[in-house]
Amino acid sequence: MKILLHACCAPCAVKCVEILQKEGDTSLFWCNPNIHPLTEYRARRSALEAYAKDIGVEYFEKGGYGLQEYLSAIWPNTSSRCATCYKMRLDQTAKYASENGFDAFSTTLLISPYQDHNLIIEIAKAAAEKYGATLLYRDFRPYFREGQAQARALGLYMQKYCGCIFSEQERYSKKKG
Repeated sequence: MKILLHACCAPCAVKCVEILQKEGDTSLFWCNPNIHPLTEYRARRSALEAYAKDIGVEYFEKGGYGLQEYLSAIWPNTSSRCATCYKMRLDQTAKYASENGFDAFSTTLLISPYQDHNLIIEIAKAAAEKYGATLLYRDFRPYFREGQAQARALGLYMQKYCGCIFSEQERYSKKKG
């Protein structure tokens, strides 16, 4: 089976790739217009690209730094920004998988205990249906801590927030309180 794995970052990809490689040929896909600032975007993208090269998996990329596209999509209803963000990324992943001969797609978003797991599944299923792709659902959450430890041991860039400007604000707001 040929699997396209949307990856939000290298640390989240570690265990997901390890698990999916047992099921088929897994490639990494970068599409994350939500990540801000540009330096953070570049750091995460470079880390994922280097990780893919180090482990010998194919790496694909869709679009570039998409801050304006992301902000336009979520404004003015920023309270539902996560759903919009998931949709932006998973639609592109499902479309790329369908157009490029992948048997299935998945996402590293499914490893994070901090993301809305059920909403991700719902949006991924809708994207799969929209583009005639197959979602390969796996609950990677039990492997989150182990994956993070492996990422640290590998010396991968470890970020401190989900990536969007709002999560960065929340990160700093919590430190002050």
